[in-house]
Amino acid sequence: MVVIAIIAISVAVVSLSLRDSDSARLEEEGARLSALLEMARTESRASGSAVHWMPLAAGVDADAQFRFIGLPPGQKLPLHWLDPATTAAVVGAPALVLGPDAILPPQRVVLQLDGKSLELVSDGLAAFAPAATEVAAAR
Repeated sequence: MVVIAIIAISVAVVSLSLRDSDSARLEEEGARLSALLEMARTESRASGSAVHWMPLAAGVDADAQFRFIGLPPGQKLPLHWLDPATTAAVVGAPALVLGPDAILPPQRVVLQLDGKSLELVSDGLAAFAPAATEVAAAR
């Protein structure tokens, strides 16, 4: 009985420690996008120029999956997702406004990957971060 209990506990701990690979990839995309948005927001404030981030629909541009608009020519940020199957949509607008104003309107972007979705939100002051709800199945 003791051996069976130890095996059961071990299996439970291992299964909890293993993460869903789709969720992990989506969280990685979210963390990367948050960092990119903050870099663009900082550059916008430093240069005083308006900067926007826009996801592109599949097939619109073969060279990019999203675009930063308004960054100085020397500022090169990635234009592709880590996983090509990732998609994004800005909620309520065609693009995110990243500056140059210090106070921006609240904004949200939803990332989707293999049936999972992750919402990144900003109240206009704070950096973009995952919403209170964890990675959920796409509806």
